[in-house]
Amino acid sequence: MSYAFETLGLRPELVKAVVELGYEQPTPIQAGAIPALLEGRDVLGQAQTGTGKTAAFALPMLNGLDVNYHGVQGLILTPTRELAVQVCEAIYQYGQFRNARVLPIYGGQSIMRQIKRLERDAQIVVGTPGRVLDLIRRGSLKLGEIRYLVLDEADEMLKMGFIEDVEAILKETPKERQTALFSATLSPEIRRLAGKYMNDPVSVTIESKVRTVEHTEQRYYLVHDESKFAALTRLLETEEINNVLVFVRTRVGAAELSENLNGRGYPAEALHGDLSQDVRETVLRRFRKGQLAILVATDVAARGIDIPEVSHVVNYDMPFDPEDYVHRIGRTGRAGRTGIAIMLVTPRERRRLRDIESFTRQPMIRATLPLAEEVYLRREQRFQSILNTLLLEENLEAELDFVRTLEQGGYDLADLAAAAIRMARSSEILRPIDDIREVVDRPDRPQRRERVEDHDSSRRPERARRQNGQEPGMVRLQLNMGREHGIRPGDVVGAIASEAGIPGRAIGAIDIQKTRTFVDVKDIHVESVLSKMSRRMLRGKEITLTRASNN
Repeated sequence: MSYAFETLGLRPELVKAVVELGYEQPTPIQAGAIPALLEGRDVLGQAQTGTGKTAAFALPMLNGLDVNYHGVQGLILTPTRELAVQVCEAIYQYGQFRNARVLPIYGGQSIMRQIKRLERDAQIVVGTPGRVLDLIRRGSLKLGEIRYLVLDEADEMLKMGFIEDVEAILKETPKERQTALFSATLSPEIRRLAGKYMNDPVSVTIESKVRTVEHTEQRYYLVHDESKFAALTRLLETEEINNVLVFVRTRVGAAELSENLNGRGYPAEALHGDLSQDVRETVLRRFRKGQLAILVATDVAARGIDIPEVSHVVNYDMPFDPEDYVHRIGRTGRAGRTGIAIMLVTPRERRRLRDIESFTRQPMIRATLPLAEEVYLRREQRFQSILNTLLLEENLEAELDFVRTLEQGGYDLADLAAAAIRMARSSEILRPIDDIREVVDRPDRPQRRERVEDHDSSRRPERARRQNGQEPGMVRLQLNMGREHGIRPGDVVGAIASEAGIPGRAIGAIDIQKTRTFVDVKDIHVESVLSKMSRRMLRGKEITLTRASNN
């Protein structure tokens, strides 16, 4: 079905708003839901994320809004604060010519500030169940006169344990209200909720034959669990990445992976439920603006986030639910752009991989991780590209004057160039290329085997390092600083490698404890490290580096 917005019966000012926003034709969920809601019917909508369902319920609500009435007329419940903010922003844009007053309310923000804003006469409230119920019980949010109620992403609210809060809120609303419920799936529990609280709803179901994003390339890498971090870093070096969203299962996993990536020189931030709202919004703003290329997130923390131009989604941890996989990879390949969805699969997870393929009705391509030589080659190409751009586009007169001065001082130009290149590429010492043991057990799909590479494989993520203990040929040193001093793996590697002049791959496992840090260094470099690190400063404190007592 395809109708112009003018034919749906919306007010001219709403049609004007959506046209100015670039909307030309309603999406299927909008074409199905808007006329029914304008007629006053309840609507039970089934649609995936990204189908335009926000406009499907927001436009009819704005259409019927009494702009002269003082009090809350519409309530929209969402599972997460990010989605609440996103929906609120959309309603503000749709209602820009109706002067609608819309307010987001959620945990993590000052409740007193939200109470004051409610007192200033909000007409539409968008909020999470917990905070909405809190405000109702305080007597600050009165729902006795609301006319419109929306449950957005109802399946997620149930999955996150909000069912009791949602029902408690519904009981505070008038029976004659109009209700719209939107969900990606219509489970028995969703249907029970609809049957109990909705009045003869119109069903609008939008389910594509292929449940995943049309323009997304999907592939997976079969690796052993201890090689996942090494696999991720190789992909980060060789893929043409714009913004990459890396999904993990737990908030602890998100924090740990982010820390390990930063320790290797890949700037990353974690997004999980322990962060304050201000921090979350700052991280997301940096990611949207391209100031941060890698965002490590949990499913719950990423729910409702709208991030344009994500080039890659990496499933570092496989999701347990195939639907979560669809939600994850739906964040790339948007607006006609191509996107890439990558999954790291361990041998014991192959059955879940088949479940996902069955659910999405699309086979995933098994790919082979890039060899170490390919990573080194990509680094060379990237550096040469940057160099070419500088030579062609930048004014280098000041630098040339400095070079001439050095040349007059007796320096050889070739030596100067070599030294400058080493300085420019010094960050690469933080990024040793670990060995990877891929799973080679399918004769129908031959895999490349990697030779044993000339570098140390001990620098794995912290969890794996601690299991392995001290590596052969390494000596354990003790540093007089730890977590309480703000020390991170990158600080340790950078300080030792730069000050002692040793390659990053000569540094092994790093164990950061509360007040001290243990670090393994190849035995041939130990004396040099101990002598050159004497009286050095790190984060404003003088370093004491000694052999650990067990050596």
